[in-house]
Amino acid sequence: MTITAPSDHAATYAGARSIHDADAHLFETDGFYEAYADPDVRERLAALDTGSRGRDLAGSIERLHATHHAGARATERAGDVLLHKNLDALGAFDPRDRVAALDHLGFRSQLIFTTTYLRTLSQLDRGDDEELSAGATRAHNRGMVDFCSIDARLLPVCWVPFASPEQAVRLGREAIELGAAALMVPSICPRRQGPTHIGYDPLWAAAADAGVPVVFHVGGGRPMVETYKENGLPPVPDFHGGDDNFTSVSYMAIPEAPMQTLATMIFDGVLDRFPALRIGVIEQGALWLPGWMRSMDSAASAFIRNEARLQALTLKPSEFVARQVRVTPYPHEDAGWIIRNVGPDICMFSSDYPHVEGGRNPLKRFDASLAGLDEASVTGFFSTNFEDLMGRGSAPR
Repeated sequence: MTITAPSDHAATYAGARSIHDADAHLFETDGFYEAYADPDVRERLAALDTGSRGRDLAGSIERLHATHHAGARATERAGDVLLHKNLDALGAFDPRDRVAALDHLGFRSQLIFTTTYLRTLSQLDRGDDEELSAGATRAHNRGMVDFCSIDARLLPVCWVPFASPEQAVRLGREAIELGAAALMVPSICPRRQGPTHIGYDPLWAAAADAGVPVVFHVGGGRPMVETYKENGLPPVPDFHGGDDNFTSVSYMAIPEAPMQTLATMIFDGVLDRFPALRIGVIEQGALWLPGWMRSMDSAASAFIRNEARLQALTLKPSEFVARQVRVTPYPHEDAGWIIRNVGPDICMFSSDYPHVEGGRNPLKRFDASLAGLDEASVTGFFSTNFEDLMGRGSAPR
C-alpha cells in the first residue's frame, strides 16, 4: 500500500504557510556509497568505519519498508510524520517515501544532508590520503544528487574537501556541474593553509556565479576534547542513548569552528570580494550570533588602525553577516530573542528530519519563540531568508 498525499495545504503540517526546511537528512543504508563509488576506491570505502547508526540493517529493510507503507501510516495525520525518527521515519532511506513525507509535511523544499558521512568526510579531509578523500567525495555527491533527483523539492548538499585549494576548486566545480544545490565544506581550519587562502577564491567565485551557497554543518567542525567526559562518573546518555553524539557539554563546543572560520573569512575580505556568495551555518545553533557579531565589530574597531585588511572592508563585519550569512537556530533555542538582537535577515527554520535532535513538533516550539515578532521577520525565518541563501536553488516551484 502506498501513502496517499494530503489533498490540500490545510492537511499538511505546514498548513497554508510557505516554509522551507534548511536541514534534513538521508539515512544511508549499507553499501549506499559503494554503489556510487569509482571502482578503484569502492572496496576501501566499504571498509571504512563510518560510525553510522543506520548501517547495521541486515534483515531489517523489508520490515522497515512494511511499516512505512502500512495502512496505519497511510491514515496518519500530517504532523504524525515527525513522530517517527531515524530509520523508522518515512523517507529516511527511500526517496519515494521521502516524497510522500514531504507531501505530508507541506514544506516547499528540504535541504538534504548526509547522515553516515557527516564526520567521515571531514576526517578523510584531514587525513593523508587525498585520493581516498576525493573518491569518498565523488561517491557521496553522486549518491546525494541521485536520491534528490526524484523531486525538485529535495535539494542535494554535496561535499567539498579543503585539504588543498586545488582539490577543493576541482571537486567543487564537479559538484556544481553534477547538480549540487549547496556545497558543504568543513568549518574547521585546514591543516596546511587557512580557509581564506587566495587559492580558494575560484571556488567562492564558482559558487557565487552558480547561485549555490556554501554551508557549514555540525560534524565538520572541531570536536569537543574527549577528555571533558572523563569526570569519574558514569557516561551521560545523549539523544540516542550513548555518549558519543550530543550532550549538554558537547553542545557548548559546536559553534566554535564556524565562528572562527566565518570571522576570518569576513576579516580577510572573502565576503567583500564575493558579495553574491551566500554562507549557511546549519545545525550549529544560533544563540552565539548576537555576541559574535558584536565581538567582530569590536575587534574591527580595535585593530583597524594597524590592519590594512580591515581598512579595506566596505561594510562592518556584522553587516556582512546580515547580507550574506544565514543560520538555523535549534528548536530549543529562543529564536525570537536571537532575531530581535541580530535583525530579521539571518535566521532560518529547520526540522533536522528525520533525526531525533529536531524534535517531534519544531513548528510549535519556533512559533512560541517567534510570538510578538512582526510579520516580515516571521516570513523571513520560515521562507525568504532561505530563498536568499539558496539563490537559484529556491526558484518558485
